[in-house]
Amino acid sequence: MSITTFIIISIIKSLAVVGVLLTAVAYSVWLERKVSAHIQNRWGPTRVGPFGLLQPLADGVKFIFKEDLTQPHVYKPLYIAAPIIALVFAITSISVIPFGNWVNIGPFYGVGPWGTLLQITDMNIGLLIVLGITSMGVYGVALAGWSSNNKYSLLGGLRASAQMISYEVSLGLSLVGVVIMAGSLSLRDIVDAQGGVFWHFIPRWNIFHGQTIAFFIYLISAYAETNRTPFDLPEAESELVAGYHTEYSAMKFAMFFMAEYANMVTVACLATLLFLGGWHGPIYGPLILRDIEPVLWFCLKVFFFMFLYVWVRWTLPRFRYDQLMAFGWKVLLPLAVANIVYTALVVAWRA
Repeated sequence: MSITTFIIISIIKSLAVVGVLLTAVAYSVWLERKVSAHIQNRWGPTRVGPFGLLQPLADGVKFIFKEDLTQPHVYKPLYIAAPIIALVFAITSISVIPFGNWVNIGPFYGVGPWGTLLQITDMNIGLLIVLGITSMGVYGVALAGWSSNNKYSLLGGLRASAQMISYEVSLGLSLVGVVIMAGSLSLRDIVDAQGGVFWHFIPRWNIFHGQTIAFFIYLISAYAETNRTPFDLPEAESELVAGYHTEYSAMKFAMFFMAEYANMVTVACLATLLFLGGWHGPIYGPLILRDIEPVLWFCLKVFFFMFLYVWVRWTLPRFRYDQLMAFGWKVLLPLAVANIVYTALVVAWRA
């Protein structure tokens, strides 16, 4: 494959993945509104398109044409940069997420066939890259609270910073056991290590194979990282009005929520790759679907996590702030360290 062809395919993959991600973000909002409505015995969006499927488009048009107010007391450079920082880092993290194996493409113009990985960039430290990029999103939230020059926004930004930094420690440590078992920081290697079955028919996914506790630590920490209920203290309406985005309107307001839902998709993709075998499915169909079926399994697992996000939000009440911080440092952190010790001993004993 020539350099020109490689660049063209990379650009096409980048545009396709970003397009799919933004579409998923839009319809995650629709999913949340529909699921929450059914939980509360309501209809949810029904007026715009069949089953309300065009509601995300209507919301996007509304935000674009809504009046964009900027309060005179804000620090304007950081006030404008904050939602951009939050959204850019949320979207960038998807660049190293693999969605499947090698697929054949072509021929193009009678030359080929060629193939490509279902991934924008394959890196041997992909897990570290994702964790590093997603951790930068806290700057957008913190700067939004500070630059708004509003005491409620500032408190929301400070809460978000403390919460995300605290639970990032537990989240990162929960993944060390997975890295020890796979012997690699490459997301593709971690998925490959989960291929096959053990003990009769049970898939060799990490959630069934020694990392069950790590999975639940990751799941709880991920809720806190994305500021979702019951960990939505940075935007607690009862005491902070709306938290760090109180002074934002129109598209700048929408960008914060786009970043939140993009982070939800990234967290769901990581959970699928690290604990549920990635694109490996429990069963496989006809040979003709061998390139498509892994992607379908991957998407089904991601959808399961997105549904779980919504279900938990409309089921559990919000923590108090002291409860939230105590749970992260006194419960999740010791459990994550204990899981690392246990995993290391088991791997050493098997070696």
